[in-house]
Amino acid sequence: MRRVQLGEVAPPPISTTLGGRIVSLAADGSRIECEYTADERFLNPAGQVQGGMLAAMLDDVTAWLVTAALAEHEHCATLNLNTSFLRAAGPGPLRGTATLVRRGRNVCNVDGQLWQGDKLVATASAVCMVARGGA
Repeated sequence: MRRVQLGEVAPPPISTTLGGRIVSLAADGSRIECEYTADERFLNPAGQVQGGMLAAMLDDVTAWLVTAALAEHEHCATLNLNTSFLRAAGPGPLRGTATLVRRGRNVCNVDGQLWQGDKLVATASAVCMVARGGA
């Protein structure tokens, strides 16, 4: 993950599609902040960001945090993403944050938040499986 942050390797295609980039990662790996850009492709007929796109951003930021906590031969897969939509989001920048709640041997629990300006747009609780070896 640090290699992505340093620009040494490309981020996953979904992060790029979401206009995502890592802004900061706590030294102890307990918290991450990412920025996303919601463009016109993400909008519903009312001109608001479609909920599935907001959920994808929350899935992305929580997965980034879990990935940061894993060994090189490990990766994660989201088992459950419980999302709550709190207000509409418009096109433009959004900020995602994630906090590691628990890191077990096989499962990680993470809380995520998605902000537009100073407004909390959506939250999520993620359960991610720690996978070892190939995909």
